[in-house]
Amino acid sequence: MQKINRNVVLALLSLTSLIFLLFQLCYYKFYLSQKNGAAFSKVRGSQSGQESTRWHVVRKFLGLISSHNIPVYLIDPLILGLVDKDIEQIRSSPDGPSPECKYFCTPRDFTTFALLDKTWKHEVGLFRTAEKMGFQWLKIINKDPRLDGMDDLSGMEIPLHYIFKLASHAIHLVVFYERSGNFLWHGPLRLKQHMDRKFVPFRKLHFGRYPGAYEKPELLLVSIDDLKVQIPKNPSSFLEEMSHSRFLECRYREARAFFQLYPDDASLDAVEFRKKAKSLLHLAALTLNNLGVKFWLSSGTCLGWYRQCNVIPHSKDVDLGIFIRDYKADIIPAFQNAGLPLKHKFGKVEDSLELSFQGEDDVKLDIFFFYEEDDHIWNGGTQAKSGKKFKYLFPKFTLCWTEFVELKVHVPCETLQYVEANYGPEWKVPVKTWDWKSSPFNVQDNGVWPIDEWDNVIQIY
Repeated sequence: MQKINRNVVLALLSLTSLIFLLFQLCYYKFYLSQKNGAAFSKVRGSQSGQESTRWHVVRKFLGLISSHNIPVYLIDPLILGLVDKDIEQIRSSPDGPSPECKYFCTPRDFTTFALLDKTWKHEVGLFRTAEKMGFQWLKIINKDPRLDGMDDLSGMEIPLHYIFKLASHAIHLVVFYERSGNFLWHGPLRLKQHMDRKFVPFRKLHFGRYPGAYEKPELLLVSIDDLKVQIPKNPSSFLEEMSHSRFLECRYREARAFFQLYPDDASLDAVEFRKKAKSLLHLAALTLNNLGVKFWLSSGTCLGWYRQCNVIPHSKDVDLGIFIRDYKADIIPAFQNAGLPLKHKFGKVEDSLELSFQGEDDVKLDIFFFYEEDDHIWNGGTQAKSGKKFKYLFPKFTLCWTEFVELKVHVPCETLQYVEANYGPEWKVPVKTWDWKSSPFNVQDNGVWPIDEWDNVIQIY
């Protein structure tokens, strides 16, 4: 009798343990897995584990934003690079190009999407829904540079980035804003002191190391990996744009300090010149952009942007730089067709090329062509009456976008070094008397044009 009781007790204990174990498995499967996203089912043809998790996190995020009518589009460079290889197949196939999870299962820590600010203003409900779906989220804000100006530095903050994390994957949502130069801008990702720097591996983010400027994209709705998503219509163009998107703000704080020392010229002549210079710069940008020729603000125009966020009124011209590798023979006729006759042409494509076009009244457009050497970059100058050649040396630089007189335009990223090379350490002090042959800090004699070449290298109209 005693032996039977022992067997019954052991059986009951075993049954109880089995029931408890089954309960734990069910609890994990139906509650914890949904909350933490740790045990997602397999997606089409993909492998289980991390690959499936990435796809399911993206799917849940797309469901989240769809439920709140938020139009986002994919800007993840890793995925767009893969999509671009199959873009024709993706466009022609409503169900996507492959039964495999080829794109959203790609190994990565983030998937990156873009959001246009003007298309969404209701964030509280979104975050509540996100939390119910198991997402953790982080909102990064910073100052709105669009509100800054010579009269006021607003300091008003706006949302720049959102991060939604579920299981081992995160969604990076980059907020884009329209700027007055008719382009889109996103801000940097700078964490506040109280924020968790281990929330995600921030250094792996593709967007946010610095502000970026982009053209407004044309979007295409496609199906990839069984998910409907909008992408840039031309992924390769977007990826190329991304690689050269870095943006620099005008330095309004420093400009205000400059004008406290040197009051701005508000005379009628100065106002009229700035108006004409702005118009000329917009026309030049339109002409060169239509030709696909990359250019940047150079010389006095670059100095005006960097020092005082405006055109220098006593400069009397607009200065642009172009790398000689980007020269096109169509440049001169294109400007002439735009109503800007050629004023002079100095040098030749192989050496010291410089073009000058006549704008409205006495305002002219000077285009300097730059030549790259092993350790420096230079542009040339020519004295018409003597045939003397001059060379202006600059440290090597890259190009960034900025906004200047309501225009998206390039400037050297290393602006201070560029300006100092030309104007020296006292570049902050206005100089109204300037001799292009001797005043620049970086000018060098560069010989004399042979007399038999003068007809080709010294042309004045």
